[in-house]
Amino acid sequence: MQLTIERASLLRSLGHVQSVVERRNTIPILNNVLMEAGDGIIKLTATDMELVISETVAAEVGGQGAITAPAHTLYDIVRKLPDGAQVAVESVDGDGQLALHSGRSNFQLAALPPADFPALGEEELPHHFVLPAADARALIDQTRFAISTEETRYYLNGIYLHATARDGIPVLRAVATDGHRLARFDVPLPDGAADIPGVIVPRKMVNEWRKLIDETDSDIEIGLSDAKIALAFDDTMLTSKLIDGTFPDYQRVVPEGNEKILEVDCRMFADAVDRVSTISTEKSRAVKLVLAAGSMTLSATSIDHGHADEEIEVGYDSEAMEIGFNSRYLLDIAERIKGEKASFRLGDGSSAAIVSDVDDANALYVIMPMRV
Repeated sequence: MQLTIERASLLRSLGHVQSVVERRNTIPILNNVLMEAGDGIIKLTATDMELVISETVAAEVGGQGAITAPAHTLYDIVRKLPDGAQVAVESVDGDGQLALHSGRSNFQLAALPPADFPALGEEELPHHFVLPAADARALIDQTRFAISTEETRYYLNGIYLHATARDGIPVLRAVATDGHRLARFDVPLPDGAADIPGVIVPRKMVNEWRKLIDETDSDIEIGLSDAKIALAFDDTMLTSKLIDGTFPDYQRVVPEGNEKILEVDCRMFADAVDRVSTISTEKSRAVKLVLAAGSMTLSATSIDHGHADEEIEVGYDSEAMEIGFNSRYLLDIAERIKGEKASFRLGDGSSAAIVSDVDDANALYVIMPMRV
């Protein structure tokens, strides 16, 4: 294998694929990126056995072939080369080493045989639809903060993606919850997605997907089965196993009968929560909200740090009440609300609250209260 490629093009693609490679692997070949040189292109592939990424980039190919090389090392080398450099890559010693030349810099890396790279079987994906990049970004950005990191509840370690209806209108819905808060977001249901199974997309796949679509406005072609999801856009293909589990009935978490309506200026509220929570302990992060007609007093108390409170004007005309929340959870939700005002639908001091964006019916959040 022999090829020459512009440093920026190689760096961009290596940046994408090396991100999938775990830093610690007991299987040496999984530390490597598979490089396959074809007619005017090079295809880079990496996997952790759960997630696979492949990206194709144009190159000047002098000799076709394939080789594998340590993904992170190769990326670091290319990253440190000067802008505008041309990079020559070739296999030597019967594919036992990869040689890289750029200007006066020369590197030789230990390679492993391409035959050792995991054979990635092509599974039939019966469901296909196209999702605009903007919709994909919104689905992820509005929900992934609520993904659970508790590995024992593995079925919460991703985003639940499914087709449903809201007020009679078909939507593609993403839901995430960690048991303390829930995030739900809808986009218009794409053609061909009406019959998709409900699937749980793993956290790592969600994060890699989000990083990649930051750089594109292209539509995303999605293939789906009960066990796997595949995304294709531009010159990139991302495939992942799905979480094999049952997502809980999230509708039961959304409380009914919350009749006390609180409207707040979202930025003013977030700033007040941020200031007051400076006093709260790192462990609890608790902030108490005391509601009266037209006003809210936010307070936090800590044995070590003292007390803080702040009053802000709000839209509220129900009976007075007190309720406590984790300040970090409040700030996470406020950060996702794009409009000026957030609406809280409250029951009592021990009931979950529903939070929504007054200007966007697609987003809904549920947050459990804390004892303060």
